[in-house]
Amino acid sequence: MAEKQFKIIEASGIHARPATILVQTASKFDSNINLECRGKKVNLKSIMGVMSLGIGQGEEISIFAVGSDEEDALRSLEETLTREGLAE
Repeated sequence: MAEKQFKIIEASGIHARPATILVQTASKFDSNINLECRGKKVNLKSIMGVMSLGIGQGEEISIFAVGSDEEDALRSLEETLTREGLAE
């Protein structure tokens, strides 16, 4: 299992557009990928799951990946979060 923590820096948090980008990125991989915030864990390949968390600016999130391409998945998601200015 691979895991990485991030702090959300985008003023409006993870709203519909960035959630869609994250889900699309996660869906490219075979690994099971979950996102956790405030003790709630959801499938990062589910737009409804990600949106249900209501992640705001300043919140800490963790992304967990389990599978054959877990390291690549985490690296790609980290690049997406950074490139989109969502997290650090």
